[in-house]
Amino acid sequence: MIPPFVDIDFLEAHPEAVLADVRWYLDGRDGHAAFEDGHIPGAVWVDLDRQLAAIEHLDTDGRHPFPDPDAFAAAMGSLGIANDTPVIAYDDTGGLTAGRLAVMLRMVGSEAAVLAGGLNHWTGPIETGPGRVPSPATFTAVEWPQARLADAGEVEKIIAAGGVAIDARSHERFLGGGLQIDKRPGHIPGAVSGPWSAVLDDNDEPREPAELRDHYRQLGVDDVHEVVAYCGSGVSACMNVLAMEHAGLGTPRLYVASWSGWSADPDREAATGE
Repeated sequence: MIPPFVDIDFLEAHPEAVLADVRWYLDGRDGHAAFEDGHIPGAVWVDLDRQLAAIEHLDTDGRHPFPDPDAFAAAMGSLGIANDTPVIAYDDTGGLTAGRLAVMLRMVGSEAAVLAGGLNHWTGPIETGPGRVPSPATFTAVEWPQARLADAGEVEKIIAAGGVAIDARSHERFLGGGLQIDKRPGHIPGAVSGPWSAVLDDNDEPREPAELRDHYRQLGVDDVHEVVAYCGSGVSACMNVLAMEHAGLGTPRLYVASWSGWSADPDREAATGE
């Protein structure tokens, strides 16, 4: 398996890889319009809402639940991605959204990584317009491995057993303030705040493994208990998944429904403050 984060030299050394632009914005900006305004030559645009998430779902499934395996396979095939095609995903937000595609593909055994620094570190030419039309590929559907995922009940069990639930949203949203886009403010009781942006250095690139190990140890991660990653809708949490792998700490489970799903269930408590 290729490492979770790769640089431009790696990209240039692997011309067979599909370069995937996964720009999407929480503030409502149009990711596809941003792609057409300028992208890395040869990239294909990935629609996070329609290709990396189920369109029809319950509120308790969260805002971006995983699509079923057949739908995901069809989406990947339409992008020219087969099961054995290496994929390098990027965005212009440090990996915030690109990480979602990388984690989904790695979860089903495909080679995928995030381009460290993304578009903001690209020094080559920029292409405008709709981009290339990918040649369809055959991607065979693979069931999502349940050992890599967690539902709300399993998150509660992990916390109760001494495990760690890491909330990747901003610390302000964790506390219950900031942008309010979910049913209720706050966080999962017993969770810890580990914003996705904390895995990046001042240059918006992934921090060194030793630094990340210290970061996660401070959040309570050890070598014994389970770890589950979540955020608002299972997108930015993927940066914690990749960063823990990068640090050599194993792969945490992903609670895809995340706070958007948890907060939509009136039977589940919400915590605010520290």
